[in-house]
Amino acid sequence: MSDLKFISRQAATVLVGQLATMAYGVTDTLVAGRYSETSLAALSIGSSVYVSVFVALMAVLQSLQPIWAELHGAGRFAAVGQSFRQALYLSAATMVLGIGLLLSPDALLRWTQVPAPLQGEVKQYLAILALALPPALLFRMYSTLNQSLGWPRLVTWLQIGALPVKVALSIWFGLGGLGVQAHGAIGCAWATLLVNYGLLLVAATMLKTQADYRPYRIWHKLEAPQWRQIGAFARQGIPSSLAIMVEVTSFTMMALFIARQGVVASASHQIATNLTAVMYMVPLAIAISASSRVSFWLGAGDVPRARHAIRLGYAMVAVMAVLLSATLFFVRGPLAQQYSQNPQVIAMVVPLLLWIALYHLFDGLQASGLFFLRCFRVTIAPMLVYSVLLWGGGLGGGYLLAYQGLGPWPAQNHPQAFWAASAVAMGVTALIFMLLLRKAVNRKPA
Repeated sequence: MSDLKFISRQAATVLVGQLATMAYGVTDTLVAGRYSETSLAALSIGSSVYVSVFVALMAVLQSLQPIWAELHGAGRFAAVGQSFRQALYLSAATMVLGIGLLLSPDALLRWTQVPAPLQGEVKQYLAILALALPPALLFRMYSTLNQSLGWPRLVTWLQIGALPVKVALSIWFGLGGLGVQAHGAIGCAWATLLVNYGLLLVAATMLKTQADYRPYRIWHKLEAPQWRQIGAFARQGIPSSLAIMVEVTSFTMMALFIARQGVVASASHQIATNLTAVMYMVPLAIAISASSRVSFWLGAGDVPRARHAIRLGYAMVAVMAVLLSATLFFVRGPLAQQYSQNPQVIAMVVPLLLWIALYHLFDGLQASGLFFLRCFRVTIAPMLVYSVLLWGGGLGGGYLLAYQGLGPWPAQNHPQAFWAASAVAMGVTALIFMLLLRKAVNRKPA
C-alpha cells in the first residue's frame, strides 16, 4: 500500500472516530445552551479547565505512539506488549495528578476572577469529571496503541457506537424527562462519566479476546516496574505533555479571562472554541496517521520513505485547512444560529468566527510539525516555542489587547482580541516547527 493511500485511509478512520468524540462536546454545548445561558457559561469554564488537564495528561500517553510504531516497524511485536504494560505505571501517575487538579480548582477560579455565581456549578462539574478521568486516560492508551499499529478502525467503531448513548444520556440528564430532573451542564458531566467507563470495559475486553492482538502479547502478566524504561517514557512524554498543555491552555485560559466580560462573551467564546476543536480534528487525524507512518519507516530503517511521509502529511493538512477555513467564512452566520437563539450571542459570534478561520489555517500546520518532531524525539524545543509564542504572544498579547490596549490599538474588551493575537502567534509557531523539522530529518534519527 502506498504511503498516500495508507495515510488517507487511516486519517479518514481516525477523523470519523474523533468527530464522534467531538460530537459529545457539541451535544453538551447545545444541551447546556438550551437549559440556560448560565449553564452554558459554566460549561465553557468547566470544560476549559478539564480539557487543559486531560489533554496535558493524555499527551504523556499519546507521545508513546512513535515508540510503539517503531517497534512495530522493526517487527518486535512482543516488545510492543511489554512496552504497553510498563506504560500502565506511567498512566497511573497521570490519573492521580489529574484527579487532584480537578478536585481543587478554587485558586484558579479566584485568580481568573470567574464570577462567584458560576463557581459552584463549575466545581460540581469538575468533581464529576474527576471520576471520569481514569477511564478516559486508559482508553486513550488503547487508542494510541491501535494508531501505532495502523488499526484505528477498532477505536473508531467504539467511539461511533458510544455516540448515540452519550447524546441520549446528555439530553436526558441535562434537560430532564422520564422522572429525571434537569441538571444542565452537571447532567452532561454524569453522562460523560457513564460513557467513559463503558468504553473502557469494551476496550479491555477486545484486548483480551481479539486475535489481532495476540502476537503482541498485550494481555500478559504485568511485570514489576522497570524504572529505566519508564524514565525513557517520561523523558518523551513530559516535555510533550508540557508543550500540549501550553498549546491547549493558550486558548482554554481565554475562557477564564473572557468570563469577566459577562455571560454573553463566555457563551460566544464557548461556541468559537467548540468549532475550533471540531475543525482541528481534521489536521490532527492526518498528523496522527502520517507520524505513525514516519515512525514505522524509521523503525524499518528506511529514512527516505519517512521523509516522503512527512511531505505527504504536510500537503494534505494544508489543502484541508484552506477548504475548512473557506467553508467557515461563508457559513458563519447560519452556523452561529444553530448554537444559540440569543441575538446578542449571535451578533458577537459571527465576527469572531472570521478570526477562527484564520487561526485554523496555522493551527493545522503547527500540529503536524509537532507530531513529526516527536518521531525524531524532538520534544524540548517545541515546548519552549509554545511557551514563548502561545502563552506570551497569544494569551499575553490577547490579554493586553482586550483589557489594556496594545500599541496603536485601544482596549477591545471583546473575545476577538484573544483570538486575533493567538492566530498571529500560531502562524509564527508553524514556521519555526518547519525549520526545526528540517534540521531533524537531516541528521541520523535516534
